[in-house]
Amino acid sequence: MTLQGVKVAEVARGWIGTPYVHQASCRGAGCDCLGLVRGIWRELWGDEPDQVPGYSMDWSEAQGEEQLWHAAMRHLTPKPLDQAATGDVILFRMRSGAVAKHLGVQCETDNGPQTGGTFIHAYSGHGVVESPLSRPWQRRIVARFQFPEETI
Repeated sequence: MTLQGVKVAEVARGWIGTPYVHQASCRGAGCDCLGLVRGIWRELWGDEPDQVPGYSMDWSEAQGEEQLWHAAMRHLTPKPLDQAATGDVILFRMRSGAVAKHLGVQCETDNGPQTGGTFIHAYSGHGVVESPLSRPWQRRIVARFQFPEETI
């Protein structure tokens, strides 16, 4: 566990209870899963590296383009799926054959035999919550990243 990972998890936990609001990124007021990651970036690294265009709830599905995955590759460091660490950004594919478009932040890496720890995410209908990284969630993981290794 790195100091940076602990700090990322600490900041992510500060967002718990924020209502789910599509396209928003304001701690306490509202965010979606991308907004949560954007907000963590701003709190720890300052200005966001890209302007995020408006997007619909079904964005990139019609084209089948992995837009969120490509954006993560531009700004985060890819990691092997089997090297879970506190503070990782996790990308999920919510349905087989669909584009990957849900993000979370790994907080715990081991929480007993039934889970792979916990993660924080903004989930429609629930807001920002810390959830067990249960087997159904683990099966949906398609990529794992870490924030840039810079002084925070």
